[in-house]
Amino acid sequence: MRRRDFLALLGGALVAGPRIADAQRSGKIVRIGFLDTGSLSERQRLWEALRQRLRELGYIEGENITIEFRFADGKQERLPDLAAELVGRKVDVIVAAGNNATRAAKQATNTIPIVMATGGDPVLMGLVASLARPGGNVTGVTTLSTALGAKRLELLREVVPKVSRIALLYPASQAAVLAAQETQKAAEQLPVTLQHLSVRGPNEFDGAFAAIAKERAGALMVEPSPAFFTERKRLADLAMKHRLPTVFSAKEYVLAGGLIAYGSDLADGFRRAAIFVDKILKGARPADLPVEQPTTFELVINLKTAKALGLTLPQSILLRADEVIE
Repeated sequence: MRRRDFLALLGGALVAGPRIADAQRSGKIVRIGFLDTGSLSERQRLWEALRQRLRELGYIEGENITIEFRFADGKQERLPDLAAELVGRKVDVIVAAGNNATRAAKQATNTIPIVMATGGDPVLMGLVASLARPGGNVTGVTTLSTALGAKRLELLREVVPKVSRIALLYPASQAAVLAAQETQKAAEQLPVTLQHLSVRGPNEFDGAFAAIAKERAGALMVEPSPAFFTERKRLADLAMKHRLPTVFSAKEYVLAGGLIAYGSDLADGFRRAAIFVDKILKGARPADLPVEQPTTFELVINLKTAKALGLTLPQSILLRADEVIE
């Protein structure tokens, strides 16, 4: 990077926080941008959690803040243009859901603060320098997805003790490949054979499930992905159609008919993102706000799905569940 460019980047990071704080004191309505790979209808519960937390912190839409929504409706290729639109609207903060949305926002601006509401390891993705000191204009909440594969595999083994071959479905993205590598290491310790299935989009789901049937995998693990989240009902239906006990990464998949999920509470991540927005609007710099990792995880089970699959779930799992859907 040229010295002039570096100084411009540094200067932008230094002035972003005070500029917003001055706007707050002057009574200006602050503009916040929401950027998401999915659609509002499918993600409404999550974004409403963030908006509710903002209201609790004193930010009232139409009075002291306005929100610009940008949803890619499952088309990731739209994210760069949507991020550019938010920058063009001169938003004061961008809240991004997922690594791809965060990357698009980061590529669109190096001065406007960006708050992650969800996402995998931002260090591995090159979004921040470190969790403790992000060092740029990005901070927020990570869902720690790459570290939970081992636990999800253990849950599947408890549900289907005799399973020896498990299919692993993940999107063709850098973050998902890294997560799959960590899950592979865990599988080798069990031991379990993993059938890796990387898909570029929902149009490849049917082919992936056909490959699972051909290889006779006895269970399925679905890695986190904004695109998968959008298609969670379809994934749950396909798993049922193929009689596959499946573990997902979030409660919403189980609400859509999935068998079991283990992961962080996505709505809680969005609520915590609102706190980052508040700190930034009061003058904090993203570079100095450590990225937060989840400290608690939820186990959610769908007994109706278990019954349809002919499974009797161990009492040990039912007693550990945070929520059981009947």
